[in-house]
Amino acid sequence: MLRTALRNVLAHKARLVMTVLAVGLGVAFISGSLVFADSTTAAYRASMSRDYVDVAVSVTAKSPPGASEAEQYGALDDVLVHKLSAVPGVASVRPAADGSVTLSAKDGTPMRPGSKMGRFGAAYVPGPGGTDGRHPLTAGRAPRDGGEVALDRGTAAAGGYVLGDTVTLAKDGPVLRMRLVGLVSTGDGRVNAGGTLAVFDKGTAQKLFASPGHYNRIDLSAKAGTGQPLLAERVTAMLPADRAEATTGAAQAEQQSVFVNGKIHSYARLPVLFAVVSLFIGTLLIVNTFTMLVAGRSREIALLRAIGATRRQVVRSVLAEAAVVGLAASVLGFAVGLGVAVALPGVLGTSDDLMPDGPLVIGPTTVLASVVVGVGVTVLAAWLPSRRAARIAPVEAMRTVGQAPSGMASRVRACVGLVVVAVGVGLLFSLGDADSATDENLRTALFGAGLLVLGLITTAPLLAAPVIRSLGRFTTRFGVVGDLARENTLRDPRRTAATAATLLISTALVSGLAVIDQSSSRALDAQAAAGLSADYVISARDTTTAVASADLRRVADVPGVRTASAVADSTIDADGLVKTISGVDPETVGEVMRLRFLSGSAEHLRPGTIAVSQSFARDRHVTTGERVRAGIGPGTGDRDESYTVVGVYRDNPTAQDVIGYRTDVQQRGFLHDSVQRILVRTADGAVSPDLEKRLRAAVSDSPLLKVQSRAQLVREQAGVAGDLMTMVFGLLAVGVLISGLGMVNTLAMAVSERTREIGVLRAIGMDRGGVRRMILLEAVGVAAFGTLLGLAGGLFGAWKVSGLAGGAIPQYTFSPPWGTLACVVLLSLCVGAVAAVLPARRAAALSPLRAVTQS
Repeated sequence: MLRTALRNVLAHKARLVMTVLAVGLGVAFISGSLVFADSTTAAYRASMSRDYVDVAVSVTAKSPPGASEAEQYGALDDVLVHKLSAVPGVASVRPAADGSVTLSAKDGTPMRPGSKMGRFGAAYVPGPGGTDGRHPLTAGRAPRDGGEVALDRGTAAAGGYVLGDTVTLAKDGPVLRMRLVGLVSTGDGRVNAGGTLAVFDKGTAQKLFASPGHYNRIDLSAKAGTGQPLLAERVTAMLPADRAEATTGAAQAEQQSVFVNGKIHSYARLPVLFAVVSLFIGTLLIVNTFTMLVAGRSREIALLRAIGATRRQVVRSVLAEAAVVGLAASVLGFAVGLGVAVALPGVLGTSDDLMPDGPLVIGPTTVLASVVVGVGVTVLAAWLPSRRAARIAPVEAMRTVGQAPSGMASRVRACVGLVVVAVGVGLLFSLGDADSATDENLRTALFGAGLLVLGLITTAPLLAAPVIRSLGRFTTRFGVVGDLARENTLRDPRRTAATAATLLISTALVSGLAVIDQSSSRALDAQAAAGLSADYVISARDTTTAVASADLRRVADVPGVRTASAVADSTIDADGLVKTISGVDPETVGEVMRLRFLSGSAEHLRPGTIAVSQSFARDRHVTTGERVRAGIGPGTGDRDESYTVVGVYRDNPTAQDVIGYRTDVQQRGFLHDSVQRILVRTADGAVSPDLEKRLRAAVSDSPLLKVQSRAQLVREQAGVAGDLMTMVFGLLAVGVLISGLGMVNTLAMAVSERTREIGVLRAIGMDRGGVRRMILLEAVGVAAFGTLLGLAGGLFGAWKVSGLAGGAIPQYTFSPPWGTLACVVLLSLCVGAVAAVLPARRAAALSPLRAVTQS
C-alpha cells in the first residue's frame, strides 16, 4: 500500500502542487517567526552582553528615591576604583559613565528621537595601552574636553558629519554643540542596526550621565580560578552597604534574558497569528483536494478493496499520500521561512525601534516545528477524506463514480452551522453595552467573530444554492454558457462552499479590519481636532525631558505668535489610580485647548485645585466641589495632598486625564520646575514652513523637542495605527494568494473529472472560447459567493465591536470605507478570474474525440 500511495502522489503531482504551496506558506510563517525570534534574541543578547565580556562583577549605585545625582553616584569615584583594584581575585577594573543622548543630523533633524534604546552615549576610558577597547578609534583622535565628541562611523555617516563638523546634541536639557574630532567602531549590534553612539571624554561623560568626578558603573574582571560569586562577596565587603551594590555577570545576563524574551515575544506574535490564518485556509484547501481525489479515484479504491485491501489499509494509503505532500510542504516552507526571517526585522522594526544585526540562528526546534506543522496539518486535514475513502464499498464504487452526500448528513451539517452562527452572533451582540476594550471584552469579540466565520463556512453549502441562483441573473446574459456555468457550480454545493471558504475568510478579515481602520483614523482625526485649538505644539519627547524656561520666552517673542501657553506634564496618583495630569495657566488655556466643561470651569484653577476628565470623575466617583487626596509626580504616598475639584470636562487628549495649576505640577513633576509642552496660537491661525523654522530656532533646534502643526500632530497619531494596518493588509494578501491557489486546484481537478462532459459539449458545437468562458464564469461565481459571505461577516463583526473602540476613542463611529470595500470585492472577483485561466485553457485544449472516449 505504501508503494501505491507513492505512485498516486507521483500520478497527481500537478494537482497536489497547489496544496504544497498553500501549506508551505503557512509553514514559512511558522519557521520564519521561530528563526526570527531565535536570531533576534541572539543578536540582542550578543549586543547587550558584548560590553560585559570578561566582566565578572559590576558595581552600581544604590540610593533612596529622590536623591540628587551627586548623592546617587557619590560612592562610585576614583577612590573606590583604586580600592576595588586591590581586592584579591580582581584582574582589572574599568569604570564607566554612560547613558542616552539625542543627536541632530547635520541638517537639524533629530536622529532616533523616539527611542532611548537606540541613542547611546559613553565615556572614552583608555586602558593600559592608552586606547579604549570598547570604542577603538578608526579616524581622528579621542575627545579631550567638553567641547569635543567622537561618533560611531555609522552614526556620523547617517547624520552627514565629517571630522571637524559641529555636532548638535542634548541629554535632557540644554542643547550642546561639540566639534567632531574622532570616529570609533563598536561591536554593539543595536548601534550597527541603526542606533547612534556618541563618545565623550571622561569628565564630560561624568557630568552628563552621573555627577562630576563620579561614575554610574564599575566593571571588574576576575583572575583565573576566581568564581563570580566569590568575587562578588569580596567586593561587597568593600562597598558602603547603603550606597552601592555588586552584581555578578551571570545575574546581569539573566536580567537581560528576561528583557529580551519579553521584547521578542511581542514582535513574534503577529507573524505567528498569520501563520495560523494561513494554515487554517490551507487546511480547507487540503480537505477539498483530498475529498476530490478520493471521489475521482473511487473505482481504484474499490478495486483495492475487492482484491483484499482492508479499510485500515485504505486509510493508511491516503494518509501516507498526505504525509508525503506535507513533507514536501515543510521543506518548501522552511526554505521560504528563512527569507521571511530575513525580511521581518525590516518590517517589524521602526525608525525608533530598530532590530540589532546578527546572523540567522537555525535551531533544531525550528526544523522540527516546520516538519511537525507541515506534515501534521496535512495529515490531520486528510483524515476525514481518508475515512470517506475507507467507507467505499467495492460493489457500489464499481457501479458509480461519485456518491452524493446523504440528506441526513447535509441536514446535520446545516443545523450545526446555524447553531454556531447563532452563538457567534449572540456573543457579538452581548458587546452591545460594552464601552471599553478590556481583555475579557476582546476575548469575547475574537471568539464571537471566529465562531461567526466558522458558522458561515459550515452553512455555506446550504446558502450556496440561493445565493448562486440569485447571481445567476448575471450569468444568463452569456446564454447557454452562463446557464451551464451556474448549474455546474450548483452541482456539488459542498465543493463550491469548500472552494469559496478560503475567500470567505480572507474577505471577512480584510473587510472587517478595513472598517475598523477607517473608523479609527477618522476618530483620531476628530479627537485631535476637538481637543486642540493651538496651531503649533512644541513638546518634549517624554516627562523626563523638558522645554527650557528661556525657550518659552523666545517662542512668545517670535513674530506671528499670538499666544504661547506652557504645559507641565506629570502623573497623578489618587488611591492607586495613576493618571496623567497637565499643569496649565488658567488665563491662557482657553485659547489653546478646546475644553468642554460639564460642570465648573478652568477659570477657577488656583494652587491646590484640579479639574478632572469625565472618565476620571467616573472612575473615582467625584464631582465638582469635592476634595480628592492625590500625589503628583514620582514618589510614594507620603506626598499626597488634598485637592479641590473645580470642574469636570469631557475627555480630551490634549488636556489628558486631569488639569491642574501649572506651578503645582512643576514643583512636583519628574523634572522640578519644568514644562513639557508649549501650545502656540498664531495670528490669524497662520501655519507656514518659515514660521515653523522660526519656532525651531527659538528652541535652539533641540533634538529633544518636536515642533508640529496641528495637521502634523494628527498624522503622527494616526501613523502608528496606519503602519500597523498596512502591514496587516500586506500579510493578509498571503491569505488571498492561498485562496487563489485553492481555486486553481479545485477548478483543475473539476476539469479533469468532467473531461467526457467537456468533450461532449465540444462535439455538439461549443467552441473553445465557450469552454473558456464557462470555466471562467464558474470561478467568478464561486468567488462572488465567498466574497459576499465574507463581506457580510466582516461588516457585521466590525459593527458590533465598535463599542470597544468607542470606549477608548469617544469620537469613534462605524464608518465603512465603501471605496475600499468595492476594491476588495473587485480584487476577489479578479482572484477567481485569474485562478480560472490555466484550468480554462486546459479545458479548451481537450480533443473532443479523446475526451468522450476517456474512462
